[in-house]
Amino acid sequence: MPLRLFCFPHAGGGPTTYRHWHRALGPHVSVRPVHLPRCAGGAGFTDVDSLVAALDSELAEQLTAPHVFFGHSMGALVAYRLACRRRASGHPLPRALLLSGYAAPHLPAPLPPVDGLDDAALIAVLRAAGDVPAGLPDLPDFLDRYLPALRDDLRLCTAFRDPADPPLSCPAHVFGGDADPLVGERELHAWDRHTTRLSGVRMLAGDHFYLDHAPEQLFRVLRPLLRRYAAAG
Repeated sequence: MPLRLFCFPHAGGGPTTYRHWHRALGPHVSVRPVHLPRCAGGAGFTDVDSLVAALDSELAEQLTAPHVFFGHSMGALVAYRLACRRRASGHPLPRALLLSGYAAPHLPAPLPPVDGLDDAALIAVLRAAGDVPAGLPDLPDFLDRYLPALRDDLRLCTAFRDPADPPLSCPAHVFGGDADPLVGERELHAWDRHTTRLSGVRMLAGDHFYLDHAPEQLFRVLRPLLRRYAAAG
């Protein structure tokens, strides 16, 4: 049975972020892009642990097979908190956590508070991080659908307060962009507080969205890593 790789998206993102990953990572890995649930009425969750509880319920049957979590930006926080929740419930941990582009959760959220930002200011922040191609903000769907969802997710991140759970025992591999304006290498190394098995921090070329702009450099690292976890008994 292929190793299941559950991929959690960044704030405002969705499963399409990982649409090419199955082809890139090969037959020994079954890539499972995760769609983050919304509350009734379509609003975002107001706290991370409520979101994680909903995810745990939705994914429970899929998490019975060997699996690994990958999360980028907000997705790294969600993947980590889901692993914490499942440990507390007595479920097996993922074989590894692959955490990208997010400061360790005991540090301040690397994403900006949004309540004081109008749409133009928020778009400027996204452009600085590398997330908004030219012309995209002029599209109706961007303003009507993407920005409200993004605001909900950013509020969730900035409101999170680390409960200081004991460190996880599964290996954690941490990644970041060497030109990321939001998260630096020091903030990535700080994940060592949350795992007893930090297996290194790998800096890759690019900004906060290095995995979208130049994914092959990440795939070259992930392929042997995932083969190893797929072969683990």
